Amino acid sequence: MVYYRYSADRARRSLRGITEQLERAEKAVAGKIPVKRNRFVTLTGADKSVNTALAKKAKTLAGWKAYATNIDSPTPDFVIGSYHQLWRIEKSFRMSKSDLAARPIFHHLEGSIRAHLTIVFAALAITRIVEARTGWSIKTFVTTARRYRTIEIQAAGQTVTAADPLPDDLAQALRDLAPDVDTNLS
Repeated sequence: MVYYRYSADRARRSLRGITEQLERAEKAVAGKIPVKRNRFVTLTGADKSVNTALAKKAKTLAGWKAYATNIDSPTPDFVIGSYHQLWRIEKSFRMSKSDLAARPIFHHLEGSIRAHLTIVFAALAITRIVEARTGWSIKTFVTTARRYRTIEIQAAGQTVTAADPLPDDLAQALRDLAPDVDTNLS
């Protein structure tokens, strides 16, 4: 199943790109610039020409985008909406290794590889939950929370708890992470 959608904004961007490519193609055919990968330059032996038919077709299709799926009987809004959410997945894979303090690990056994990937994806899921519930980036959350520690000291049969007071924004972020937990985070 394939659905198509037109966007005037996409058309404007595409037409600008096509115009720029055509200008470069004409310069390349005139010998003013070297021929690089340009879809509108046709090479036939030593002859170079601008492929105006392809340019016309590209201009006609500017602004149209196809959305393909193999799901049975989906609605167009569902398919297009799902495609529009792909940036979230792509963002996850662009996340820097330092955000999760991950380092390359070389595994040879399938069980080790699966365990490593499970841990990485669990960390990614937790990261997304922290970002969604607090509105903070994971880098901001980790950097802010890392400074605060609580220690328990046992002396003479008594336990004394020492902790730096949390700033209000961090305390609120922690409450947002666990709204059902009754804790004193001040």
